[in-house]
Amino acid sequence: MNLRTADWVKHVGIVLLTAMAAARADIALVNINGYTPTGAGLREFNMLVISDNGRVLAVGDQALLNAHPDAVRIDGRGRTVLPGLTDAHAHVYGLGFLAVSLDLTGSPSLREALRQIAEYSASVPHSSWIQGRGWNQVLWPVQEFPRAADIDDVVSERPVWLRRIDGHAGWANSKAIEIAGIDNDTPDPIGGNIVRDASGKATGILIDKAMALVAQHIPAPDKDDIRAAYLEASRYLLSLGMTSVHDAGINIREAEVYMSMADDGELGMRIYAMLSDAGENLDAMGAPLQGYGDDRLEIAAVKIYADGALGSRGAALIEPYSDDVENRGLPFFTADELTGFTRKANGMGFQAAIHAIGDLGNRMALDAFDAVQGGKPSPLRNRIEHAQIIALADLPRFAKLGVIASMQPTHATSDMNMAEDRVGAERIKGGYAWRRLLESGAVIASGSDFPVELANPWHGLYAAVTRQSRDGEPEGGWYADQALTRAEALHTFTLAAAYAAHQEDRLGSLEPGKWADFVMIDRDYFDIPASEIDDIQVLETWVGGKRVFQAGGTQ
Repeated sequence: MNLRTADWVKHVGIVLLTAMAAARADIALVNINGYTPTGAGLREFNMLVISDNGRVLAVGDQALLNAHPDAVRIDGRGRTVLPGLTDAHAHVYGLGFLAVSLDLTGSPSLREALRQIAEYSASVPHSSWIQGRGWNQVLWPVQEFPRAADIDDVVSERPVWLRRIDGHAGWANSKAIEIAGIDNDTPDPIGGNIVRDASGKATGILIDKAMALVAQHIPAPDKDDIRAAYLEASRYLLSLGMTSVHDAGINIREAEVYMSMADDGELGMRIYAMLSDAGENLDAMGAPLQGYGDDRLEIAAVKIYADGALGSRGAALIEPYSDDVENRGLPFFTADELTGFTRKANGMGFQAAIHAIGDLGNRMALDAFDAVQGGKPSPLRNRIEHAQIIALADLPRFAKLGVIASMQPTHATSDMNMAEDRVGAERIKGGYAWRRLLESGAVIASGSDFPVELANPWHGLYAAVTRQSRDGEPEGGWYADQALTRAEALHTFTLAAAYAAHQEDRLGSLEPGKWADFVMIDRDYFDIPASEIDDIQVLETWVGGKRVFQAGGTQ
């Protein structure tokens, strides 16, 4: 096809799409079993009317048809319809990257991880670096950090860099350590740790900010790589019924790719992005981006780290770890620095989203918000990402300061095999404390933190309701008094998540005037046994009144 022919085909395509858009009619989805959270509680309906511009016109019963006689009718055949789900904390590029890198998620032993490393290395012989993610020593028979020498046995000529499942530790081989210039005299960076053996030699494990010593030498992905990762992730997420994601930490290059994709109509779902720090990324952005690309993109928050993760013992604790009495974790910044970053972000009109997992990390975050907000709620609705281990005395401060608890239900069921070992029986009372936070008046927005956890939001809803692993353990649930009801859990993945992004007037529920973002599923979320929630399958996903996924079909 020559360029002139290609231009003609493109012109005809544009004409046809324009004609289709002009001819688009209102849609009445009838014979459905619908549920939506609202400010007044859960509402049920069996008919949904969508305007020709993709917004909800009406919800109710069949009598609505009299008011919309010209709407094109679609028979829902009694299927259950819910608002599109939002993941309030995730990493979109990380998910897309995982599809083309080494995925060690669920690897049951060091031996199996090494087999996977060797197999992957053989499959990409021309790659300058072997990269991957997902290992978790807590799942291995011997729950100890691996070493560079372990990888050296299977890959020694090329550098290898593998991030832990939580993203807060990295495992390098000797070649990568050599490239990074790490030796016995290399100091630990503030907020990081180079794990060493008895002789002072680096073992190959780098914690939190020490990971940058290796990561800075890995070639950065170009914009085409980023775009491909976003497209791959988006297709998968839409198939799970997810219509919106809060992308928790992007750099300016990734922001530019998102904007370009929005310009080109390539964002199949809605993205609320957080810049990855209050430094050069924030300076380059300058001001929040809101309602961009037909409401598909917003970059209006800044992700700031207070501490590390619990699994790698980088989460900052007020008192030492119960299973490592010489260790209190790793605060990333001083209290004054954290407050300064928060003040800068808020002063530029950005919501501050502070990653805090340990009780000290959460206290430091709350102290920063208290100082910047003058002891009262802020219209920017600042948030704490994860809010995993909280001192009981600090729980009421979330509601008092209007701070959103952005939490991930599957973290509780993934961490229950080690969390109490880390913090003990008393501190765990403030751990993954969803019920205590709700009863104190706090807003909880739920997500998954994918690819740290699996992206499937139905797994999160199941964990929130049951406090059990997917195989039903423990019987009755882990600290089951902190479980949510089904309505509460759905609210955290929909309307509360929209509130956390200042989008509750447009998203999060199926109410007149809002975008018609919804999902049709294969069973009744509110009627099935709780044990089946994680088995729910998505039949259709709609964004802005358009079907973007259909099971067994194509987008």
